[in-house]
Amino acid sequence: MAAIRFSLFLLAAMLAGCGAEPATQPPPTAVADPCRHLSFEGSQFTACRYDAHRHALELADEDGSEPLRGFARLRDHLGARGGRLLFAMNAGMFDEAGRPIGLYVEAGRERHAINLRAGPGNFHMLPNGVFAVDGEGRVAILPSARYDPASRPRWATQSGPLLVIDGALHPQIEANGDSLYVRNGVGVADPATAWFVISDEPVSFGRLARFFRDALGCRNALYFDGAVSSLWDPAASRLDDAHQIGPMVAVFAREDS
Repeated sequence: MAAIRFSLFLLAAMLAGCGAEPATQPPPTAVADPCRHLSFEGSQFTACRYDAHRHALELADEDGSEPLRGFARLRDHLGARGGRLLFAMNAGMFDEAGRPIGLYVEAGRERHAINLRAGPGNFHMLPNGVFAVDGEGRVAILPSARYDPASRPRWATQSGPLLVIDGALHPQIEANGDSLYVRNGVGVADPATAWFVISDEPVSFGRLARFFRDALGCRNALYFDGAVSSLWDPAASRLDDAHQIGPMVAVFAREDS
């Protein structure tokens, strides 16, 4: 009888698998590990979900007056709190010393003002944008020109370009240009849900933007960086340390969750 019960269980599992959603669909919201590997248009991505109801989000870029520049230093900086870390990722562009070049708000304190100047490079590929988190953990992405300091975010980082703007791709982004890098960014699906994404292989701006919009349902998404893009995913024993980086986002399991 035990063999018969096992066979029936195996058959049921196989039938259930036949109806599984394709890999490009967002993972279920109840999973313990927020990071998942997903395929889209033939490219591989790692997508990590922030849930304001279950997670806490912070930004960090220095310890005292010394820039952290990477996850190994961040791990030391967090100390015992690191045991609750779900993932961390580089989160904005920086100068040669590793400090933010755009708006940066940490724990309610504006450390660098909004940067609306014109200039070269991806940061100045207008419109660029701001990823902001309020005191309740709600998330938003908006064009830098629409940022209001009176909104007083708890955490905020500015980068560029915006990848997706109210459901449309950035007007200067090609469908699939020949500039290919490992890239990362953040998208907002709703006020309680943000997706932090890093490509697992070199991809174009256009493919990364479409992944946010078409695979993850993000109507707004912001580019963080390319070439130096890095992820710390403790559950996967992954800690990228090949590059010096600047601002970092860290997402923790809530103590009351």
